[in-house]
Amino acid sequence: MQIGEVAERTGLSLRTIRYYEEVDLVVPSARSQGGFRLYTEPDVDRLQLIKRMKPLGFQLDEMRELLAILDPAPGAPEIDDPEQRLAEFTATAENACAELREKLTIAEEFAAMLRDHLVAPRRTSRTSGS
Repeated sequence: MQIGEVAERTGLSLRTIRYYEEVDLVVPSARSQGGFRLYTEPDVDRLQLIKRMKPLGFQLDEMRELLAILDPAPGAPEIDDPEQRLAEFTATAENACAELREKLTIAEEFAAMLRDHLVAPRRTSRTSGS
């Protein structure tokens, strides 16, 4: 499939997919005779995996290392102790999820407060003068 279809399926922009190629996170499986990038299902799966790492704060080097463990591609770097690194990445992801949940709770409380102000009668802070 071409990059447009991949973008539609993954929810990533064309620019983002090209950037991930530029920094060696994903490489199209082939090119058409016209030079268009061609992707396979495993390429789409790899992009989905990258997409899941991004909101958890993984840096590019960490993404490369984690991909080398979870979805090794030809020429991927050798990881010394993949099981230990995977445990570390798991802890990092779990901590990031906990932080995001905390932020979401605060945001939901704030949104609820704003909704309450929409439906509550307006109170004036002015006092009647005599």
